Amino acid sequence: MRNVVVPDRTEDFTADPSELYFDLAFVFGLSQLVGLLINEHDWVGVGKAALLFVLVWMVWSQFTWVANAIPGNQRVVRAVFMVSTALTVPMSASISTAFDQGGRVFAFSLAAIFLIAFSLSLTTLRTELDLLSSMVSYATLALASLVPLLVGAFFDGAVRVMLWIATILLILAGMARAGSQEFIVRAGHFAERHGLIMIVALGEVIVAVGVPVVRTLEDAEKSLSFETTVALLASGALSGLLWWLYFDRVQHAMEHRTEELQEPDRSTMARDLYTTAHIPIIGGVILAAAAIEEIALHPSDEVGTTFGLMLFGGIGLFLLGVSGAAFRAYRAITYERIAGALLIGLVLILGASLRGIWILVLVDVVLLGIILAEYVRYPEPDRTETAPGVPA
Repeated sequence: MRNVVVPDRTEDFTADPSELYFDLAFVFGLSQLVGLLINEHDWVGVGKAALLFVLVWMVWSQFTWVANAIPGNQRVVRAVFMVSTALTVPMSASISTAFDQGGRVFAFSLAAIFLIAFSLSLTTLRTELDLLSSMVSYATLALASLVPLLVGAFFDGAVRVMLWIATILLILAGMARAGSQEFIVRAGHFAERHGLIMIVALGEVIVAVGVPVVRTLEDAEKSLSFETTVALLASGALSGLLWWLYFDRVQHAMEHRTEELQEPDRSTMARDLYTTAHIPIIGGVILAAAAIEEIALHPSDEVGTTFGLMLFGGIGLFLLGVSGAAFRAYRAITYERIAGALLIGLVLILGASLRGIWILVLVDVVLLGIILAEYVRYPEPDRTETAPGVPA
């Protein structure tokens, strides 16, 4: 680690291919979470998936903060990413059985990735005394969180759940304790990495859309019905609308707000906008993906309460998570997104007896309405104007 170069704090850079590879490895883990939600689509199953998602998210975030300070285009750092990426395979594979026989594999894989990330930051940033002090403040509680994580793997039932909840609380306490201290935050890199994991999550929606096609075409006596085709188009449109609601304005706005601050306010803002606010944003997409897969698979059936609530909960978490980030960054209230979340809830409550195909279409209409309403309230600047001295 002695030869690892840490650029000046004011220097920004793009994500290295090793980081992209690491992010793509989480595709397996997120797909396992979707499968868990489909197989256990009750409150207990949703609670299990939420707990596992937050644990996985905390580890991914730990590596994101490290890679934000230390560029990945160095062979030693890339090697560390390769080892950690390999460890995500058993971690992801054990998600579906994490509360049964797979608990130890899940917990120890997760702990190993966390320790690697922390060791990388400690060994490369040890000469920066102010950063070292910040890391120690965070790590005191964050490293302690590994104790209930690992101990919980040796217990069953409610004891394991409570110990793993304690793990999350300790990590959050560490984040709060170090929140007012100084870290390295490169706004462009942070926005890019979280945009990439958002694309990974939206990829789960695309996979969910494709499942009905595969299952239908595997049956030699069936072809894609009109209802299935429309449901697939509506599901694909829903994924695209979620993409637009995040990337068209939100991603740039969060990056800009983080960029204009100085330390330690910049670190606190990055923690709140990315590490914290993206929990409901990404988690909401995963929850919605599970509902979309089931609805698109049976487009002519009534949605029912269970998957209707999952779809409402997923999209609602996404919209309200973005709204929370907007308020934290700019003290702006996104009335359109809050109203849209409530309207989708109303559609799914009143329309629980509607066929899935129409539910998907109505949700698309609401999401499109949010986008159009925001353009009316916040119009684009006149791009025909040019700066002084610049020809049009």
